[in-house]
Amino acid sequence: MGYFTMSAWPAVAAEQRRQAQPSGLRPDSSGLTSSRRVRKDPAYGYTGSVPVESPLQFIGPRQPKPEWLKVRAPGSENYVRLKGIMQELKLNTVCEDAHCPNIGECWHHGTATFMILGDVCTRACAYCAVAHGKPTELDLAEPGRVAEAIARMGLQYAVITSVDRDDQADGGAGVFADTIRLTRERVPGCRIEVLIPDFRGLESSLRTVLDAGPDVLNHNVETVPRLYRRVRSGGKYPRTLELLDRSRRYRPDIATKTGIMVGLGEEESELISLFGDLRDVGVSILTIGQYLRPTPKHAPMVRYYHPDEFAALKRLALAKGFVHVESGPLVRSSYHAHEQADAFRASGDFGSSIGD
Repeated sequence: MGYFTMSAWPAVAAEQRRQAQPSGLRPDSSGLTSSRRVRKDPAYGYTGSVPVESPLQFIGPRQPKPEWLKVRAPGSENYVRLKGIMQELKLNTVCEDAHCPNIGECWHHGTATFMILGDVCTRACAYCAVAHGKPTELDLAEPGRVAEAIARMGLQYAVITSVDRDDQADGGAGVFADTIRLTRERVPGCRIEVLIPDFRGLESSLRTVLDAGPDVLNHNVETVPRLYRRVRSGGKYPRTLELLDRSRRYRPDIATKTGIMVGLGEEESELISLFGDLRDVGVSILTIGQYLRPTPKHAPMVRYYHPDEFAALKRLALAKGFVHVESGPLVRSSYHAHEQADAFRASGDFGSSIGD
């Protein structure tokens, strides 16, 4: 390929670990820092090793952000107007809660991704900036406020997502459905994309959302199977594929979409295999973007991908048969979402119902 340098990073990472390693720490045979600290300072009263409760982690010098990831700070007139509407209606956006780098561009052009079901997630994925813990009671008036905001903003395309609500019997599917229906009533011409959680694998919850008639059903795969346990402990790769497959079979007229982050330590071969898995379950639209570590407490970023590598990934994915692939350093699930939906409609890739 020429663009990919994925096989090169392990050696680089090992050297970075060696250079960042404080004196007194010794790597074990796996290359990881040992969980025993060697104390050589006489002030401790002895020289020896002291066990600690968990492996020590040291954060090396922060990698400088490359030029292609630098964006202007938001502040346009339309951005300020939309922020005011969100605050007035007491609504959450994933644009703000997930620290999306495109918030300035998207809000300037009058598009936003609404986050329903509160702003506290019941899961704690290692890559996600959204707060997690015990959520509050559901706000049953929220769907109406979202519809009101979409009407006041004059949106022609709205994206609705949520935190995980494993504390709810249906995972919050009913609130998704109410939001879709009320938006259809208030703004009939607005197309709606939903980015849903996995609902713990409940097919009934998925059908509740699909029966409300969104234009696009999105559920992000996020990363390759090997990394799930480390960065997405609450999710399961087979369950993600099952959800996407069920959606396609039940409502083939609704586009199925998913997204993945790169930079977490995946290999080229794993990405190619993932693309194949997604096409096998009928996914039409794929987004690929750079993982950016929200804070030092989140999963480490292994490396930045160059824009040429994102272009190469796009070619690989399109060769697998995706209708539309959005691939770039700043791409997120809802980035240029209306263009992705247009591509699906133009393709006529609606298939036929395969049964229950």
